[in-house]
Amino acid sequence: MSNKHPSDIPPRGETDPSRGKTALRAILAVGGGLALVVLGSLLVNFGLAPSWLTGATRDQSEAEAAAQQSGGDTQHAKLFTPPAESTIPDDDFGKSVRRGLAIFNDTGTNAHDFVGNDLSCSNCHLDAGRQAFSAPMWAAYPVYPKYRGKNKMVNTMEDRIKGCFTYSMNAQGSPSGGPPPYGSDVYRDLQAYFFWMSKGLPTGEKPEGAGFGKIDKPAKEPSRQRGEAVFAQNCAVCHGADGQGQKDINGKVVFPPLWGPNSFNWGAGMHKINAAAAFIKHNMPLSEPNKLTVQEAWDVAAFVDSHPRPNDPRQIGDVTVKDAVDKWHHNHQGFYGKEVDGKLMGPGYPSSDQASAPAQNESSGG
Repeated sequence: MSNKHPSDIPPRGETDPSRGKTALRAILAVGGGLALVVLGSLLVNFGLAPSWLTGATRDQSEAEAAAQQSGGDTQHAKLFTPPAESTIPDDDFGKSVRRGLAIFNDTGTNAHDFVGNDLSCSNCHLDAGRQAFSAPMWAAYPVYPKYRGKNKMVNTMEDRIKGCFTYSMNAQGSPSGGPPPYGSDVYRDLQAYFFWMSKGLPTGEKPEGAGFGKIDKPAKEPSRQRGEAVFAQNCAVCHGADGQGQKDINGKVVFPPLWGPNSFNWGAGMHKINAAAAFIKHNMPLSEPNKLTVQEAWDVAAFVDSHPRPNDPRQIGDVTVKDAVDKWHHNHQGFYGKEVDGKLMGPGYPSSDQASAPAQNESSGG
């Protein structure tokens, strides 16, 4: 709807000088965006993109070089280096490891029936689950089974992966309507990959580099307004000004969406500002980890997590957003159940997209 008075609109045939400038700006903007996507596609297709972009694993020399770049950092000096992809055994076990690696890097293609958004495992677990402080899978595998407060029970690694499908991959919106069933080869192959990657680490001990790492408390209360400015300057070039990510000319996701119907849902751990802030601080912008200050990381996390996304799969039947707040979200640092710009966060998207959810007492983590 236009707000212009009819007298402000030039008669047909006359030229408004500002229209030419506006059109030129629009052409440049669209052209720039297309150029970025085309460039990203070419880099991916010709194997010239860095591993953090493609999800491909870094070889040993690259990992060692990265470790050397952190020289003098005693924290990083202690970090475990997972084996190079080239050392995956050439046998039936190795085939399972490779299938798990393929699922991890391109989950929507290789576990298509159980993915309800545009994300892959490697979008949160960078460098195919190898990168420290990006919830590396070599650090997670040795500490399961363990008790988790999220579902108040002892979880196996299969439970934990099922939780990731349920929440981070929004399996409720997938073709099957839910995560892979227990005993699925999807779990078997992913666990084979994690097991192989963690070889040499002691069982039951949380290694250095696990999770998203620690982040200090911000000096000021996180501000989504300040975060919007940080996002525009540091994040929008990859994730888009609207946060919906970018795809290449073949439709392959190059940069993942951060909110909206194709991103993680309100049950995923990343919807909590403290979790997102730690991830952002240690991993973003993608090629410049720790570039942002502690305050900037918290602010941009608040901005990202203050947008609508698919609903919490546990919120089914007559469970309202308020019920869900009282039961699952009351101690979270997030926007679930709050109003942002007059809009309640939590209802998600139409129920037709929420085909399935964890059954009561089912042990999905996430």
